Amino acid sequence: MIVIKDDYGNDYEVSDLKAFKEHIKSYHSRNGKGDGSIHEENGFWFKVTEEFYDFVMNL
Repeated sequence: MIVIKDDYGNDYEVSDLKAFKEHIKSYHSRNGKGDGSIHEENGFWFKVTEEFYDFVMNL
């Protein structure tokens, strides 16, 4: 299981990495880059910057 930090420094366990990546790619990116939107999942918050997008896609 993968653990990442949310915007508040809390550890979030990604239970389904493939689904997480697909959601970020489909709803929080434009032209293969993070679009700056906010992704909320189970009370954890992530700003999808280009850096965060690249980090997730490389997991």
